[in-house]
Amino acid sequence: MSARRIAVLTMARSEYGLYRPLLRAICDEPALELQLVIGAAHLDPQYNTVQEIEADGFAAAAHIPAPLEGDGPAAIANIMAKIAAGVAEALDRLKPDMIVVLGDRSEMAAAVLAATPFVIPIAHVAGGATTRGAIDDGFRHAISKLSHLHFPETEIQRQRLLRLGEEPWRIHVTGSLSIDNAVALSPLSETELAKEFGFDLSTQPLLVTLHPETRDFRNTSHHVDILLDALEDERGPIIFTYPGADTSGRIIIARIEEFVSRHREKAYAIPHMGTRGYLSVMRRARAMVGNSSSGIIEAASFKLPVVNIGRRQEGRVAPANVIGCDFDAAEIKTAIGRATSRAFQATLQNLVNPYGQGDAASRMTALLKAVPLNEKLLMKRDF
Repeated sequence: MSARRIAVLTMARSEYGLYRPLLRAICDEPALELQLVIGAAHLDPQYNTVQEIEADGFAAAAHIPAPLEGDGPAAIANIMAKIAAGVAEALDRLKPDMIVVLGDRSEMAAAVLAATPFVIPIAHVAGGATTRGAIDDGFRHAISKLSHLHFPETEIQRQRLLRLGEEPWRIHVTGSLSIDNAVALSPLSETELAKEFGFDLSTQPLLVTLHPETRDFRNTSHHVDILLDALEDERGPIIFTYPGADTSGRIIIARIEEFVSRHREKAYAIPHMGTRGYLSVMRRARAMVGNSSSGIIEAASFKLPVVNIGRRQEGRVAPANVIGCDFDAAEIKTAIGRATSRAFQATLQNLVNPYGQGDAASRMTALLKAVPLNEKLLMKRDF
């Protein structure tokens, strides 16, 4: 019997690091054949994360160009249209037996819409979450309703998928693929990090990532200015990573670069560190600050304190290492002080990550291999 062709779609640079353990598990399973479809931000010269993917030994079955020509609502919608057209062509050529998609972004929603007319089973990773400060909620739930098999990270996410009308037998709690990465991490040394990225980690850094709140993108400049004001007198090093390709994301990049230019003695801006580099810095950081999902999901595996600002991640299961605050400079400063205190860090010694223990990829691969590809899987019931 021939191997099942599994088309894994990745359109955002943040996805690939999460996918990596699953891609390896699929490649290691003789009953499965990987068809990796890479597009959008991966191919953008600013990030060019396709090189990271190829360096890991994964060959692309298809490239989907969708240049990032702006970050306004119309530009995002145009990118979605290009992705939909490219995915349609790729699937028509590749003819996979199953499709795997991850998450909640506009790029992935466009890809799934393009895949739907092909009547191919879609497996959705990380459905059932909520992030009330971002438009991603609508995309995520739409993807879930167009999918046939679900790999939520937590029991709470499983319950939400049930409330969306998904049948229990379709839903399998696997934990998060990002925890597979954290558990398997072979961290870069301080010397290797310094050589690759140019920063000195002899002192523990703050790791800062701010994304736009896409439900409130018109306030992005105000939000980033508040954060940078809170960091103005913070001792270094401060390591910024770039936001994703969201509405108004370029405003954040410009403000970060201006801050770094004024504080070259303590601040660094890194567009993309790759999964190993990023997790290696997380492992050494004294705290994370911003609104990245990695602060909610991966950080607990390192017992890393997190200051989560605003509403972008509101609704996710937040472990005890996460301190929430609003976009207020004084409140952010207070939260950083608490997060970096010995007293708070002492409370995290027995922290267990609710997003899994590092076996998500093996669980998913077993299901991709075993699920019957029949009419029952393809025919979604009514509410």
